[in-house]
Amino acid sequence: MDIYLIIILILAFLAISDLIVGVSNDAVNFLNSALGSKAVNFKIALVIASVGILIGTTFSGGMMEVARKGIFNPSQFYFNEIIFIFLAVMLTDVILLDFFNTFGLPTSTTVSLVFELLGASLAISLIKISHSAESLQDIGKYINSGRTLVIISGILLSVIIAFSVSLIIQFFTRIIFSFDYKRTMRYFGAVFGGVALSSIVYFIIIEGAKGISFITEEHLLWINKHTSLILASTFILGTILLQLLMLLFNFNVFRFTVLLGTGTLALAFAGNDLVNFIGAPLAGYESYRLYVNSGATDPTAFLMGGLHAKIQTPTIVLILVGVVMIITLFVSRKARSVIKTSLNLSHQEETAEIFESSALARALVRMALSLGNFFEAILPKKINQFIKNRLNAESFKKATASNPVSFDLVRAAVNLVVSSILIAFGTSQKLPLSTTYVTFMVAMGTSLADGAWNRETAVYRVNGMITVIAGWFFTALVALLISMTVAFLLFYGKIIALVILIILAFFLIYHMHILHHRRSQEQINSEKAITDNTLLDHAGILNQCINTIAVTIEKISSIYQSMIKGLVDEKRKKLKNAWHEAKQLNEEIIQLQENVYYTIRKLQVEESLESGHFYVRILEHLRDLTDSIAYISKPVFKHVDNNHAPLKSFQAQNINEFTKRFLSLIQLIRLSISEKNEDAQKIKPTVEQLLDLLVKYKKEHLKMIKSGQTSTRISLLYMDLLTESRNLIMELNSLYDDSKAFIEYSLKQIQNNNSRSLFIPR
Repeated sequence: MDIYLIIILILAFLAISDLIVGVSNDAVNFLNSALGSKAVNFKIALVIASVGILIGTTFSGGMMEVARKGIFNPSQFYFNEIIFIFLAVMLTDVILLDFFNTFGLPTSTTVSLVFELLGASLAISLIKISHSAESLQDIGKYINSGRTLVIISGILLSVIIAFSVSLIIQFFTRIIFSFDYKRTMRYFGAVFGGVALSSIVYFIIIEGAKGISFITEEHLLWINKHTSLILASTFILGTILLQLLMLLFNFNVFRFTVLLGTGTLALAFAGNDLVNFIGAPLAGYESYRLYVNSGATDPTAFLMGGLHAKIQTPTIVLILVGVVMIITLFVSRKARSVIKTSLNLSHQEETAEIFESSALARALVRMALSLGNFFEAILPKKINQFIKNRLNAESFKKATASNPVSFDLVRAAVNLVVSSILIAFGTSQKLPLSTTYVTFMVAMGTSLADGAWNRETAVYRVNGMITVIAGWFFTALVALLISMTVAFLLFYGKIIALVILIILAFFLIYHMHILHHRRSQEQINSEKAITDNTLLDHAGILNQCINTIAVTIEKISSIYQSMIKGLVDEKRKKLKNAWHEAKQLNEEIIQLQENVYYTIRKLQVEESLESGHFYVRILEHLRDLTDSIAYISKPVFKHVDNNHAPLKSFQAQNINEFTKRFLSLIQLIRLSISEKNEDAQKIKPTVEQLLDLLVKYKKEHLKMIKSGQTSTRISLLYMDLLTESRNLIMELNSLYDDSKAFIEYSLKQIQNNNSRSLFIPR
């Protein structure tokens, strides 16, 4: 069988895979505003986006030229070299985009494709130069090197302009409409809707019409000639129609704008970015067709100048690809992760922050605060007070208390309108814009203008924005380097390298799937305290406490047992796993502590003081326990990892004996708190016996140190282990005392509530 036909089939399979991971990443561009504002439910938003995608696929026919001849000069490459370039691009793209999806970071599929094409073609060009009399100065014959600088400048320009323009427009829009927008919408809503409608029409004309696979040159010339007339008519008629709808049917202009904008951006995504997923495979197929039709027999001697010709992709192919994109949109869990990142960074209220702070974020926030104080000082007090009143989000909080949203319809509409205008203008000026860059930075700018980045959240969200932006440049660099490497391997390794790379790709994708599932589950658990609005009574908070205690001390028991066994037997891997489990457990308890504010708010009013006090105390004990187990597990692992001397026989015997009795204590406490046995009276004597045993071991060890029977490092580790074991026992004892007190208090209150309920008339 023809090996190149097999490669074309592999490219087709990679195209489908790339569509799946690409849609997962870019879904945030057009779904963010509709889902964040809850303009419609999730399924309706997907349906609207799906219609936009299906229409947009027919707009993308002309965009396929980029993959064939936009970055390199195909007439300088032979058929086998071109195939290696497209294979390297697709293998790199699938892995790279899936990596970003796994961590919920939106990136640019456009930049990925461009730099992958650049890296792969650069690798093949260097190989050709090395096998000829040419020098590196001749690289321009193969590569359109100026394109790289244009794209990098486009990244910086689009980031700065999108953020600045959206911030200014959102600020003045909020001043006009305020957060209580339903009252002011009657006066200014129709005009806003007219501007939005005309900007979206402009977006479709400039951005989409030139790429429609079935449009004629005459139609394009007519549209370009009458653009001003079309926009003016759209604005006037749209404003009048929307005003009538508001007067007659209480029509919500902002919801209409969000729904229309969602479909439009989905259309633009399919029209612009479809080339990022299927451009290389289609170019590979076209290369194979040209080679076969030419009758050539040597793929290393057939130049691919035929790719310079204008080739129109069949509309049926584009529609079928659109169907795959729509199915992915409905079933992809990773798409939801990327959307969640953007919504988290733009949320109007405090939420579970997914990014930490950084020095750069803190510096930027301090600069912003200083700038805000400067403007507040120079503006008259009446203007300052007017601005504060218009930006007061209390009405938003009250209106969304029962149905929380990330932001309101005003901000959602501005996000979509500004994104549409900027992308359309950039395209008309032939600027290399990315829909991801523009839509993400617009969302960040409107968030800042709305006061969503307050003193409680600013450093985390600014750092999140910095992380995402850094990821964009990381995308370009990594795409370039990996595609270069893959192209080198394919050129020299041929079929063997191809098989190995495909197996490696599947291996990485599988492990990233496992990692994403684990991260998603952790995020769901961490957000539960915030998203669950169910009120907690005595029984509810008590059960939550008992379950948390039981799970935590069971994990501590398992970690401690693994740690001691790994130390005695010198099992490095077991100790490393124990260390990581201890760190993860510690982070889980820290997360519970950080969410204690939301848990206390869910307590019923008359029960919150005493129950909340017990809950906080128990979390403090659990935090101290996990701190201790995390603190000691690291040096134990490092000791074995550094190949230091093992425990002496008497030390191993002592620590094994202690571990056995310590684990029995943990089990006794767990069962007693869960009220599954009657051995509670054994706990206090067992605690005293274990503490006395540790004192005995310490004294014995001091004698050994005095007589020189043990080394320095093992002595320090052994003493630290005894000290942290003592801390664990003391904290377990305190945890048990407070838990039993909480149980007794809660049971008494539950009985009182039940007895009172007997006298409540039915």
